Amino acid sequence: MITVRYFAAAAEAAGTATEQLDAGTAGELRAALADRHGAELERVLGRCALLHDGRRLDDPGSPLAAGGVVDVLPPFAGG
Repeated sequence: MITVRYFAAAAEAAGTATEQLDAGTAGELRAALADRHGAELERVLGRCALLHDGRRLDDPGSPLAAGGVVDVLPPFAGG
């Protein structure tokens, strides 16, 4: 199980601030999130950074450790 924490527009699009789900890679996670929450979150995910236990997930094949935390961070404006 992976804990997913949403911030700002991602939380609004998902309709929740946190949830748990199973995914083995970053690509599987993105697909599962879009499938679970629909087109609006999928659109927002396209602009978001995913951080797994503080490390950015740029490669869809990046493995996710069970029990880990993934933060979904949309771009932020301002300082």
